[in-house]
Amino acid sequence: MAEADRGGRANRSRPAAASLRAGVGGTGALQPRLMSCPYERVVENPGGSAGGGRRFVVGVSGASGAWYALRLLELLLLAGHEVHLVVSEYGKRLLHDETPRGGPWAEYGVKRITRTTLAELLPHLAASAHAAAFERLLVCHPNKDVGAVIASGSFLHDGMVVIPCSSTSLGAMASGSGSNLLTRAAMVSLKERRPLIVCHREMPLSLIDLENLRRLHLAGATICSPNPGFYLMPERVEDIVDFTVGKVLDLLKVPHGLRTRWEHAGGGTAPEAQAEG
Repeated sequence: MAEADRGGRANRSRPAAASLRAGVGGTGALQPRLMSCPYERVVENPGGSAGGGRRFVVGVSGASGAWYALRLLELLLLAGHEVHLVVSEYGKRLLHDETPRGGPWAEYGVKRITRTTLAELLPHLAASAHAAAFERLLVCHPNKDVGAVIASGSFLHDGMVVIPCSSTSLGAMASGSGSNLLTRAAMVSLKERRPLIVCHREMPLSLIDLENLRRLHLAGATICSPNPGFYLMPERVEDIVDFTVGKVLDLLKVPHGLRTRWEHAGGGTAPEAQAEG
């Protein structure tokens, strides 16, 4: 995994990043697939030049939804973006519990995640021809290291996503608690007026949750609950995951080719409109 320099940028060269983006989108390109389940859908223009080479912060806390985080990481890295990852203690337990052991995934080298490394989070990227570039793009920070670069307002980035976000982390962010790196980085994003996208994955919601969501919204965060739209007629869990991840990428202004748009529904004219015609 890459080490951050004093300015917070991963130690990587521009030619390496450019080569990665060209290679991913070229002949023999890596095909994005959900880490926890073999996924062969081709994403349009992965690694394209539009919006490439940006920097994002991703936080993972202990609410169920590891697949959302892994899929987002995969697509950001494939597009050549630098990702600073911080996982809470319960987030580590989440990644361990919601990733499979054996079964149909064994041939892809997927095991229970016990460490936040590229090899365990996204083994197919770690085993690819572009592994060295992916290693430089992914910078992992310990959650207890509140002195890490992402805890500083001087660290420039293009947006932070907390996915999934637990009610515990939600409450800490809403109250301005910076006792760990994840919530500290979120507080800094708010005070610096940088995008903060909170994918709170809990139900039902208590009054405390609702008030915390309201406070974060008023402070400038975008609440993006992982609620799928079924008008695209999802056939697999991966389709439901992609609906939320595609929405997050839209909010980050990262181009993607996931089937998440109304025009992809192909439902034709509504029955009422046909009757009136």
